[in-house]
Amino acid sequence: MTDRIVLSGVSGTGFHGVFDHEKRDGQTFVVDVAIDADLAAAGRSDDLSRTVNYGEIGAVVLERIEGEPFDLIERLASVIAQDVLAGHRLVDEVTVTVHKPQAPVGVPFADVTVSVARRRDPVPVVIALGANLGDAQGALMSAVASIMDLAGVTAVQVSDVVETDPVGGPDQPVYLNQVVTATTWWSAPRLLASLHRIEAEHGRVREIRWGARTLDLDLIQYGTPGMESEWRSESEDLMLPHPRAHERGFVLVPWLDVDPDARLRVGEQVVAVADRLDAVETSGVRPLAEERTDCGCGAGGCGS
Repeated sequence: MTDRIVLSGVSGTGFHGVFDHEKRDGQTFVVDVAIDADLAAAGRSDDLSRTVNYGEIGAVVLERIEGEPFDLIERLASVIAQDVLAGHRLVDEVTVTVHKPQAPVGVPFADVTVSVARRRDPVPVVIALGANLGDAQGALMSAVASIMDLAGVTAVQVSDVVETDPVGGPDQPVYLNQVVTATTWWSAPRLLASLHRIEAEHGRVREIRWGARTLDLDLIQYGTPGMESEWRSESEDLMLPHPRAHERGFVLVPWLDVDPDARLRVGEQVVAVADRLDAVETSGVRPLAEERTDCGCGAGGCGS
């Protein structure tokens, strides 16, 4: 279940319709907008910037009602939905209902409505996986399966697993690391919340920074670097792109394995992962030892 904002009964005079008198005289149109979005950050922070401003949504709706005339209210509903998705990146899906209570139907009636549901266009994402406690390989396999099962995630591709010496933090066992690329129509906060739930299902606790863990899922990149779809954020609970991914061989090596043409942001520049790999230390990253490759998945990793 996701969170929802519903704005009902935005009304105005418009000139939409196929008949001349509708375009000449106008009539009342009423619009309802239902928005699905992750509102957890707004609930925690009480910060307007972390939610969808329904005052702004109402203004967009009224402007469309009173603006360019369309023959069909199906078109009016679709354009409003597109406006909402384009202007509010937290919105995952929107349902717009247009009421035309004065429509020239020719029989007694109470109302005519058209509802359209639209979701955000899918964008590419990169997720890094790591584990070094318990059955680390089994945890990665299970996590990949859980990611593939997420309703808002498609086109999942999985790298080979690599074994990695720990970097920073206390003494701890070696890590197994992997990278998943995919597409999603969910917002970055909603996707990250789902990754955190998968971590929790595998017993992840956040007590020691860079400490050992049963499972770690990092959202490395959301959208295409340098393009409109790229999500850039420096908020404490959503750092995008990941601020240290470009320095970490245990991310770059499996990322290049799953996507040889991958590109990432480094400051204000967008560079090829292959070029960045030449500049980082990778001696502690190696193929998974033979005695641990017993999952039978072969090339591409489990879940590919």
